[in-house]
Amino acid sequence: MSNKIRYYSTNGKLEPTDEIIPFSGTVSFREALLMGQAPDEGLFMPDRIPTLSREAIATLRGQPYGEAARLVMDAFLAGDISRAKLNTCIRDAYNFNVPLEKVDTGKYIMRLDQGPTASFKDFAARMMARLMGLLKGYTTRLNVLVATSGDTGSAVGDAYKGVKGINVTILYPREEVSGRQKKQLDTIGENVQAISVAGQFDDCQNLVKQAFADRSLRRFNLTSANSINFGRILPQIIYYVYAYAQLAAPGEEIVFSIPSGNFGNALGCEYARRMGLPVNKLVMPVNENDEFPHFLETGRYEKISPSRACLSNAMNVGHPSNLARFFDLYGGTVDRNGRVHIHPDRQAMREHIFSVSVSDRETRETIKTVYDRYGVVLEPHGAVGWRGLEAYLEAMGDNALCVSLETAHPAKFPEAIESTIGIQPELPQSMKDLEKKTGEPILMDNSYEAFRTYLLSCM
Repeated sequence: MSNKIRYYSTNGKLEPTDEIIPFSGTVSFREALLMGQAPDEGLFMPDRIPTLSREAIATLRGQPYGEAARLVMDAFLAGDISRAKLNTCIRDAYNFNVPLEKVDTGKYIMRLDQGPTASFKDFAARMMARLMGLLKGYTTRLNVLVATSGDTGSAVGDAYKGVKGINVTILYPREEVSGRQKKQLDTIGENVQAISVAGQFDDCQNLVKQAFADRSLRRFNLTSANSINFGRILPQIIYYVYAYAQLAAPGEEIVFSIPSGNFGNALGCEYARRMGLPVNKLVMPVNENDEFPHFLETGRYEKISPSRACLSNAMNVGHPSNLARFFDLYGGTVDRNGRVHIHPDRQAMREHIFSVSVSDRETRETIKTVYDRYGVVLEPHGAVGWRGLEAYLEAMGDNALCVSLETAHPAKFPEAIESTIGIQPELPQSMKDLEKKTGEPILMDNSYEAFRTYLLSCM
């Protein structure tokens, strides 16, 4: 009997309706990766979660990041990909540092902004591109569709640039990305095309989801590099295991605070906890799109449409795609339109998860306070993460070991940083040549017919 992990749909247990015909089967990792989304518009979930022993995690202390990647990836992909090929993907994907910066006693910032596009999205996108290139086969041409609120698109575009047999189309909201994020997106080139949509991130995300549901487009081998694809979630488990191994005493509990928009990053931590990592609490601060903390508090889920534009623009999400996976892990079901079919165990969610909404005013205050007190520069998303950690500690009392995630480099948000603390953050090496690059997006209305016409014209 095979011990390979299989993948099922979050909508698989629903009763059939005019809108949803549940997919009750399972697929392999390769199929889940290349399909991106289940046929019933649900998200793929592993049918079991492998565990890591405390002893195995302890061996990672002092080891490079790639060793944590091997431990986590092999646990999920044993039997699907040989260790030799997996090791090649890991060596190629993770050739940059992952600093753990001490801010105060027991309080750290994990800087996930050292990759080629200065965003945490580099971790998942680079591994996913290599896995997809490895598993797609020689004759298959894939068309990757990506909706981005800022950082995902540039990370995915950079990761897939030049990968043979894969074309990438990136949709971003015209008025909700920073100038440097826009420059990164527009100038990738080669097999990567950016589309500037007259709408919000949720509109971009819905256009992508509509394309996946469009049966007339299935012959084009559409797939996703957004976090609706489990191939994006799996690599995001790694850095929690890595951080814990570097900082924690054996068996010590840890708190992670993860600025949350589409919830894929936080989901990586939830899986790490279920794999055996001693996570005391998963803190999931959001910006003013507060549908999730409202749900945890009241039990009523109401998506926010249109989503609210905030300083932490990559988190402007009114209905997080990966909420479907969180609901599934806690026994519930919510569809892509935000309709709850089965309510999850909210008490269990509250036991493991803490969420709070952070306003733009609090975001700016946090950037200033952390800089004045510790000399640490946070960008808006990292500031939401830090303020969320503070709110948790104020509510629940101190915890010996806490890590807050900095998910993008401050230089990607120069206006916000300069107006708040009066300095221009130094550009990382990966962004120093950005202004010399050229490229223009395709301008598009928020219309599925316009998007569909474009796809048909270029595939």
